[in-house]
Amino acid sequence: MFDIKSLLKRSVEKELMDVDDYIFMPERVEMFVDHGRLICILNSDGRVDIFYTKEGITDVRSAARKHPYTAFETELNHGLYDEVIDDLIDDVNKVIDGKSKYFNERVLPPTAPLPISAPKS
Repeated sequence: MFDIKSLLKRSVEKELMDVDDYIFMPERVEMFVDHGRLICILNSDGRVDIFYTKEGITDVRSAARKHPYTAFETELNHGLYDEVIDDLIDDVNKVIDGKSKYFNERVLPPTAPLPISAPKS
């Protein structure tokens, strides 16, 4: 026999759990980690963007929201994105520690800004 009440309950729960239909309040958390600047951003579509900048090198990763019904700062405090952040910091440090086989002996001149041309009438 079908239990109508449990069938309806499951249908309502499924609709509530579909987070693609929700709009989240954007949030931004910034901190300094390993002598660099870490910025974690919760976008309105539920995507999490994580930026890390150190010594002029910036890298970014995106992650899916782990627990959409939990406060974003709570997710961060419980380390839900720590693996992504660790990979990001490691990749930036690899770039900083790397050496070019082409540009080691050369000092690159700063580039000149592009000229702005006036619109033609």
